[in-house]
Amino acid sequence: MATEPSGSAASQTAVADPAGGAGSSGAGPRRHWWHIGGIFGFIVRRTLLGVLVLFLVSLIVFAATQALGDPARAILGRTATPASLAALHKQLHLDQPVFQQYWNWITGLLHGDAGTSLAAQIPVTDYLKDRVVNSAFLVLVAGGISIPLSVAIGSYAALHRDRPFDVITSIVTLAFAALPEFVVGLLLVFFFSTNVTHWLPAIAAPGKRPWQDLEGMILPVTVLVIAVTPYVVRIMRASMIEVLESDYVEMARLKGLPEREVLVRHALPNALGPTFQVIAINLAYLAGGVIIVEYLFNFAGIGGAIRDSVFNNDLPLVQALAMLIAALYVVLNLLADIATILVTPRLRTRL
Repeated sequence: MATEPSGSAASQTAVADPAGGAGSSGAGPRRHWWHIGGIFGFIVRRTLLGVLVLFLVSLIVFAATQALGDPARAILGRTATPASLAALHKQLHLDQPVFQQYWNWITGLLHGDAGTSLAAQIPVTDYLKDRVVNSAFLVLVAGGISIPLSVAIGSYAALHRDRPFDVITSIVTLAFAALPEFVVGLLLVFFFSTNVTHWLPAIAAPGKRPWQDLEGMILPVTVLVIAVTPYVVRIMRASMIEVLESDYVEMARLKGLPEREVLVRHALPNALGPTFQVIAINLAYLAGGVIIVEYLFNFAGIGGAIRDSVFNNDLPLVQALAMLIAALYVVLNLLADIATILVTPRLRTRL
């Protein structure tokens, strides 16, 4: 292995002064706060970027909901009189300038006040509290099953490339990826809850929390696992194959390291990097894209809240749900990036 000469530029700038300079010689550029190195600096930069993204999303969400129409007219219906519309506009603060409405909304969100649901006439946070917990439980259970299963299947298929297991899993995952969630859900209900067998309930028990109705959670969780697993399996397989053909894995094998150590210490961590990104996207999809699954199994989660808020033209609820899902995407992508850096040695050295 080649070593760096002692007089190289890297060794001369290895020691930095407290002010961020390049050392006692004064050579090199001054590092600013946005150039902080290490994982901490990366987290700071990505957090600030996430805040900027959420601000831009809030502008888009507010503008889009304003374009949906007049919520006062949607509440009162076609028989609304000008006087009643004016009174409701004043009650909902819709008579204020658009910029003032946006400021009131965004500052309310920052203080935990998302407004009042126009349809339910209760605070949005109270309306969503139980639904968010229910959906979070469903997503965590589905993710806790699908992620380890996907990583295991993808890794094993890559290790046995072009063998029967790899061919069968490729065909099965491609078939599952092509099936919409409502088709998978209807097939499961048909086979396990209606005509063929009666092993499982067709819908979740109304009025019960999901952890109190574990039997009723089997079919919804199974649908979500089937929806997510194929994508992660295929990405994990492709990433693992690329890593197994890399020079550093070949070098580890030439050094005489046991195959298990080569796979666990060298191949798997580097293969997990790209997979974490797909896992984050799929988890965010589970949180925001479970409308059909929740409707099919009569599950009280945020999917049903999204459907009802759009149907009822409930602008405060639509805005709160859109920002919740956007924040979830930002957080999950940040966590995926951090996890990717932690498990990939060559990325850690670049920070």
